[in-house]
Amino acid sequence: MNNSSKMAQALLILAILAAVLLYALYPYINAFFGAFILYVVFKPLYTYLITKQKINKRVAAFTIILLTIVLILIPLYFLMTIIIIQIQSVIFDTDTLLAQLANINTYVEQFSSATLPIGINLQEKLTEIVTAAANYFSILLVNAVQSIGQRIIEFVIMYFLLYYLLVGINSTCSAKLTNAIPFSRENTELLQKEFTNIVNATLISSGIIAVVQGGLLTITFLLFGVSGAFLWGFIAMILSFLPVVGAPIIWIPAVIVQIIQQDYLAAVGILIGGVIISSIDNFLRPAIQDKVGKIHPLESLIGVIIGLNLFGLLGIIIGPLLISYVVLMAKMFNEEYLSENKTDTD
Repeated sequence: MNNSSKMAQALLILAILAAVLLYALYPYINAFFGAFILYVVFKPLYTYLITKQKINKRVAAFTIILLTIVLILIPLYFLMTIIIIQIQSVIFDTDTLLAQLANINTYVEQFSSATLPIGINLQEKLTEIVTAAANYFSILLVNAVQSIGQRIIEFVIMYFLLYYLLVGINSTCSAKLTNAIPFSRENTELLQKEFTNIVNATLISSGIIAVVQGGLLTITFLLFGVSGAFLWGFIAMILSFLPVVGAPIIWIPAVIVQIIQQDYLAAVGILIGGVIISSIDNFLRPAIQDKVGKIHPLESLIGVIIGLNLFGLLGIIIGPLLISYVVLMAKMFNEEYLSENKTDTD
């Protein structure tokens, strides 16, 4: 058996083992990416603690972990609790919402008779939509409760990995990981730098947009007398991390509610304000990402679409990272192997 055949067999075995490993780890892939993202974000603070404050590495790592829990998990827990309570109030009180719909029955009948084909009952359609939405959210709540165990395991894995990333993997293990990457040391460092750039660019752009959209939506709701303006503004700020669809999840229902309550001035005002607020995402996010991380807008858009579908909320970061890595590694492969083979042939 010649060397080419042996190499082909070795690559095949390696590919099979890698596929099995990825398949086994896929349910927890968000935990791994989450750990690396937190590592990139909090590494400067960790470095400051151990170099400037002379804090022990392990103590500094535990400090970072506690800080992430306080800044991320606890607020997220309270936010989800508030959202669940709001959803439950709709799910278990659909009669009240349907009664509000009945308040505009006269308007609905006029609109139906004037614009809709004969035989279509708009009031009945709205009732069906409300009931279907309530059933949908009830299913979401059940699924969320059932997945608590999975989420706990993911958080344990994420923080376990984050701890060792901060404290530092021993030199032997680090050398093995570096040597396993089939590119030169220079290109390996470039891949690491690209990861840091994309994480920083995505978080900075998303953070700025979240604050701007959440703040403006709060002001808009206050101007038109929407109850819970600060709460909904805060929720909009969190949802603004979802490109395009984030803020509209809040202001579109608000417009519908104002129409139901026959406050058409507020409905038009919130609609105009919502469109303006949402349009901020379209030009501000690409501009910041291009400036901070040199991420092309098309690369970011395609990456987010792919990432959200595969990885959920973390896909906002992971998606553009995957797109960037595919392009970058293809370029590296061409430079290190194809160009080299072409030179040898010549």
